Amino acid sequence: MHRLILVLALVCGVLAFGGTASASPYAQFGVQDDAWLLHGPGTVEERIAELDSFGVEIVRFTLDWSEIEQRRGKHEWGGADAVLEGLREQGIAAVVTLYGAPRWANGGRAKNWAPLRGADFARFADAAASRYWWVKKWLIWNEPNQRRWLRPTTPHTYVTKLLNPAYVALHRATWRAQVGAGVTAPRASRGGVSPVDWIRGMRAAGARLDAYAHHPYPLSRFETPSEGGCRYCETITMATLGRLQYEVKRAWGAKRIWLTEYGYQTNPPDRALGVSLAQQAAFLGEASRRVHATPRVDMLIHYLYKDEPNLARWQSGLMSVRGAAKPSRRAFPLPLTQVSRTGVRTVLWGQVRPRSGRQRYVLQQFRGSRWFAVGPSRLTTPRGYLLRTVSAGKGAKFRLWYPRDGITSPILVVR
Repeated sequence: MHRLILVLALVCGVLAFGGTASASPYAQFGVQDDAWLLHGPGTVEERIAELDSFGVEIVRFTLDWSEIEQRRGKHEWGGADAVLEGLREQGIAAVVTLYGAPRWANGGRAKNWAPLRGADFARFADAAASRYWWVKKWLIWNEPNQRRWLRPTTPHTYVTKLLNPAYVALHRATWRAQVGAGVTAPRASRGGVSPVDWIRGMRAAGARLDAYAHHPYPLSRFETPSEGGCRYCETITMATLGRLQYEVKRAWGAKRIWLTEYGYQTNPPDRALGVSLAQQAAFLGEASRRVHATPRVDMLIHYLYKDEPNLARWQSGLMSVRGAAKPSRRAFPLPLTQVSRTGVRTVLWGQVRPRSGRQRYVLQQFRGSRWFAVGPSRLTTPRGYLLRTVSAGKGAKFRLWYPRDGITSPILVVR
């Protein structure tokens, strides 16, 4: 019976993605790239202005406890002040991760070891919330279900030493604080715990949270945001987002869901794990649409802004390591994706992100040797969304044009 209920829930979740109604109309779309924000070209203010210019609504940023409080009670906030104050001045929201235990707090071990006393972590959370009083969204740790990020790798350790102490401290220090818990990787890896078992273990340990955070990365370059995931495994990717909805609701009811890290690496430069540049751009739009169509999902953070130079690390940026824009850099401000096609009746979904409020846009179709407007210009919804039904079959090409900034989305080819 339990298996039947699970199957029905997953099917309902999948069907929800096919509808045209806006199920999560207030979702925020953003990026994370701590290294680029702290050390990229130009000034911090210029880098933040760049993010604002193409519609970034929220930035994930990490406060590393092991670096900030190397000596008990002595805080050195470093570049965090410039980044978080700069985001506030630019009007971009922040979701801040608290991670990394100093050696004095965890018995002289590496920073992925939990502190011996939850009270020490609570005091750090209080200090961070008091200093950055305008930050409302917080994340506790990073991918604690994997051994490389948290030891001991157990939900009980996470809840009792990290999550619950920080939850109380943050709510006491910050009015209307929201604490995202879990922050899980899509799979266990060696010595870790699957996100499904982690959620259930957190529930058993008495976890306190306002939202559940997860990183729904694909598990192979052949998996799209909609297809290819393992629907009955204990991994959770974007393609199996219905499983996350089911497990979170089963554990805590109607809690919100934050997707706080996601992206596809590209080839070039990663020949082993990357997808093509065009595929990365297309998947960015498709993932955005899934978030918009999924109840209770409030956030999608793209990782990274700029590729890392070391090929052993991440090449999922919107920009290459040399600073050249990938097609995904144009897809982020103007995501466009196909919802469905029946014969020559095709439904397209998109968003205009660079500014708030209703935005005027033009949907264009390529015919012959040039681009033609599909009807007159139109206005988006107040959140920038658009849904269009067009007469076009397989192979037809479309793009969004945003006249105010003179920019266009990457080309969408109807499947």
